[in-house]
Amino acid sequence: MEQSILRQERANAISHGVGILLSIAGLILLILQAVQTGNVWHIASFTVFGLSLILLYTASTLLHSARREPWVSFFEVLDHSAIYVLIAGTYTPYLLVTIRGPLGWSLFGTVWGLALLGIIFKFFFVKKFNFLSTLFYIGMGWMIIFAFEPLQQQLSAPGVMWLVIGGVLYTFGTVFYLWRRLPYHHMIWHLFVLAGSVCHFISVYLYV
Repeated sequence: MEQSILRQERANAISHGVGILLSIAGLILLILQAVQTGNVWHIASFTVFGLSLILLYTASTLLHSARREPWVSFFEVLDHSAIYVLIAGTYTPYLLVTIRGPLGWSLFGTVWGLALLGIIFKFFFVKKFNFLSTLFYIGMGWMIIFAFEPLQQQLSAPGVMWLVIGGVLYTFGTVFYLWRRLPYHHMIWHLFVLAGSVCHFISVYLYV
């Protein structure tokens, strides 16, 4: 049983270790794209998005590589907190570049405020309320529906399509995150997260 857990944790670490490399490459591409074709809003928001990807995949890899306390608990808090940062970081280009205005700024403040509250919550309750936390992640991720009409007006159809596909992949992947009895369930969840991140990268890089 112990060997099986170690193998699964190794797979978890490797899967998101790949995510670190992809995220670093993604950040470089995002910054180059923003500098060459965008303005200060593109540069700032693309950088936030890219850094949030790196944080998420680094925190996850460190958690699944750790074997002893207090490192396991520390990286668990960092990992769960990084999910909130990634959600808010993904919103940032759409809210500050595509939508902006009163609605964009209102949602920007709301999303980052919720992310901060989520991080504080995880600091105290990282090992509790996992199901409710997962629902909160999903709900926070789909808050974009409140700005979907102006988003559709400002963002091309392919950009919206990749955004929605990414959201669906993240959401469906939580089934495997919660399916604890399935061998390698967490690695499968990681693959859905990677796929969702790639879709959102395509949407931001090519269409925002």
